Order: sequence, then structure tokens, then C-alpha cells
Amino acid sequence: MSDIWQETNKFFVERGFARKIGFGKRPAVIVIDIIGAFTNPDLPLGTNLEQVINETKKVLNVSRQADIPIFFSTLSYDDKDLKDAGVWALKQGGLVTLRSGTPEAEVEPRLERRLSEPLIVKKYASVFFGTDLFTRLNTLGIDTLILTGCTTSGCVRATAVDGLQYGFRVIVAEEAVGDRADMAHKQSLFDLNAKYADVVSVTEVLHFLSSLKIPINEEKKV
Repeated sequence: MSDIWQETNKFFVERGFARKIGFGKRPAVIVIDIIGAFTNPDLPLGTNLEQVINETKKVLNVSRQADIPIFFSTLSYDDKDLKDAGVWALKQGGLVTLRSGTPEAEVEPRLERRLSEPLIVKKYASVFFGTDLFTRLNTLGIDTLILTGCTTSGCVRATAVDGLQYGFRVIVAEEAVGDRADMAHKQSLFDLNAKYADVVSVTEVLHFLSSLKIPINEEKKV
């Protein structure tokens, strides 16, 4: 952390920000928008997300072993004129690449999404907005959200803020989220950690997930 970030962080901590929320007892992993339109650097919305993909795979591997719920999200639009994107289409021309049924709207194949892992289709930034994600999480008794994906300053941030507002403990896996601009990425991580979530290393996330001896689905049957 640079001197200016350290100084800013010290100021925030002294004012009572950046306290730890901590992990709860029933986590779910939310893989946000790791789809073709974002993983291909040649596309308008794309960037190099190799690290994000690799680190997310680590989280997924451990989560699957522990039978922890995993949700994926994608952005996709059906209307020819992007009316289902609302005024957001006026702000971001790249949304035109997110057509339903195209490779650009599909989850990155290297993540090996399983049919048992729901795909939340959304139209805007937050995975909660206009979807049934909250109901799904509430039905499972989830209290902790572990976020990976992209972009840190956009859909990850929006989902984290909504997650907190819905009463979840939000954990952002630092190396498993990414952005097109390093400045936006770092600022968003700083701000999220100060106000809305715990930003922790993937190593810490893996340690927590590995510590869950009883799979959630099995525990609920007892």
C-alpha cells in the first residue's frame, strides 16, 4: 500500500471506518459476470481477467468440495434496440455486445459451471436488482456472500452495497475481482473495505471455506 493509501486508511480507521464484519456460518459464493464480453480484451467491455479467473477457480474448487451454494451472474439483453437496458445503454455503448444467446453473454468455460449452480440473468449492475437472488439466498439461510468477478468498480461494488443493505455479511475476495482500470479497482476496494464489505485475500477465503466441516445441505437435514 502506497504512502497516500496508508495515510488515507489511517484517517478512515481513526474515524471508525473499516471495521471487520467477519464471516458468518452459512456462506454462498457469487461469481459476478465472468463472461465472454468481459474476458475478451478485444471487445469494448473486455479486459485481461486471467488472474481473476484463476483465483475464482480456487474458490470454486473448495466451495464445491464443501457443498457451498454457488451462483453465477451474467448480463444479457433481448430487445433489438436495447430497450431492456434502459438509459444505461445511453451511457455504455458496449452493452450492445451483451446479446442473449451469444458467447459474449455466456459464463467463462474455464469456470466449469455446473447445472446445479444457478445463473442469475440481470440487466443492470447489481446481481440483486430485478432478480430473485435475495429470495434464493434467504431460502437457503445464507448469511455471508463471498464475491468474485468483475468489474470491481461496477457490478461487484453494486452487488456488495446491495448485499450489505439486505443484511448479508459481504466478503470480497481481493485477487478474484478485477477491473479495466487499476485506479478504479484500487479505489473501489478501498471504499468497499471502508464502508460496505470485508476485502480479504483469496487465501483467507479458502481457509474459511476449508474450515466448514459439515456441508451446508447436510447440516440443514439434521
